[in-house]
Amino acid sequence: MSEAIGEMILPGTYIEVRAEGLIGVGGIATGNVGVVGTANRGPLNTVVILGSYTQALDTFGAYDRFPGTDTAPALTLTRTLEQLFKGGASTIYAVRVANLAADASMASKTFTLADNADAALAVLTATSPGTWANAIATKFDAPAGKPVTLELTLGRAKESYSGATTGELVTAINDGSRVVTAALAGADAAAQAANAAKAPAKLTAGADGGPDGVAATTTELAAGLDPLATQPINLVVAGGFDAKTAAATMLAHLEATENDGRERIAVMGASSDAVDKIISDDVSKGSNPRLVLVAPGIMADDAARAGERNKQVKLPAAYAAALVAGRIATLAPHISMTNKDVAADDLARDYTRAEQKQLLNNRVFVLQKNLGIRALKGITTDSGAFKQLSVRRIVDFAKAGVRLGSNPYIGRLNNSRVRAALKATLDGFLAGMVLDEMLIAYTLDVSATRAQEINGQAIVTMTLQPTFSIDFVKVIMNLE
Repeated sequence: MSEAIGEMILPGTYIEVRAEGLIGVGGIATGNVGVVGTANRGPLNTVVILGSYTQALDTFGAYDRFPGTDTAPALTLTRTLEQLFKGGASTIYAVRVANLAADASMASKTFTLADNADAALAVLTATSPGTWANAIATKFDAPAGKPVTLELTLGRAKESYSGATTGELVTAINDGSRVVTAALAGADAAAQAANAAKAPAKLTAGADGGPDGVAATTTELAAGLDPLATQPINLVVAGGFDAKTAAATMLAHLEATENDGRERIAVMGASSDAVDKIISDDVSKGSNPRLVLVAPGIMADDAARAGERNKQVKLPAAYAAALVAGRIATLAPHISMTNKDVAADDLARDYTRAEQKQLLNNRVFVLQKNLGIRALKGITTDSGAFKQLSVRRIVDFAKAGVRLGSNPYIGRLNNSRVRAALKATLDGFLAGMVLDEMLIAYTLDVSATRAQEINGQAIVTMTLQPTFSIDFVKVIMNLE
């Protein structure tokens, strides 16, 4: 059977299958989060998909004591991931960045396997640069007439390897280790083969790993956002960066990805908890329907202070933004963040009603104390039609669905039958949005003039009426 008949020469029955009537719109991700930040472990400028905070710790290491120093601020990625998962995010695309210009000497921790004459037989190198591997503890044993053994311990994780020769030990390490890779020493293949046949007699520690490139700037942020540009994410967070510093970099990313058909929304924190500073330093950076500006900061336990009497620290609003982004990721596109709870321990500042009004009038996403910690109003920084965050998400969902539904028709016949099938595909998707209460109503038309057919164009014209959420309840009481 052929999907399309190419030729009919030999006598027989030829069947052509036209599958346009079976094309539908598949699943659309609505809660994938992208994040960029600094860490002491993990690949640089590479996207890593995470499904849990435990996985985040294994990949990027634990964070250090907050807030660090002016020259060596605290690491941001793992702490941001902690708040994202605490908020409810389930799928996160994370990128580790580092300021290599400031820390040009960034290196990976090394160990050397050597013979009795201290000649290097093989070098073990930590799987990623940074200070994390400096905590690897080693135990090496080379008993006479028996295979050598090597133990690597990092925290609670322990790895054990053995081999009669250096080559066997190197192979075992490369097959099983999550913390180091091994390579035979030697200038050429013959020298490496000779070293592989020898039995190692000792293990020595080489250069320490690090530094971690913690003083990341918007240059590093932009470099980290680049690999996220092609990923299927819906929300993006800049770990540790506030809107005052990085809004321009984030807005450039949002513009580029929207032009490429990969729309997403950025959630950023204010640079201060003071109302006047937020308005002058953060709000002034721009109004955009894809940018959410969160205030104030939050109180959270610092895992790096374990065992201390007071483990709680005041985190800036950049981490509150991560918590909010995680909460948004749990909601369907049409569900508003207004009055939704977030899993913060406490707020760094409790705004008065007058301050809340002032911030809302300047399009700031405010957190408040009200039977826990809640979002006062789920809004973007847009001063136009996309004030409600849920409306922006509904429109992005519709764009993604129309794109998914239309792409399979590219290259098919441009006639009334195929255009009717395209309309049926899109009609089914939009009708589903109405049933899910994302849309109130819609109109849809798929057409092409003869000139458009010649140019390969099918024109889809839609009018969508998205569902808005209730922000205010006005009650009129007539007493008699």
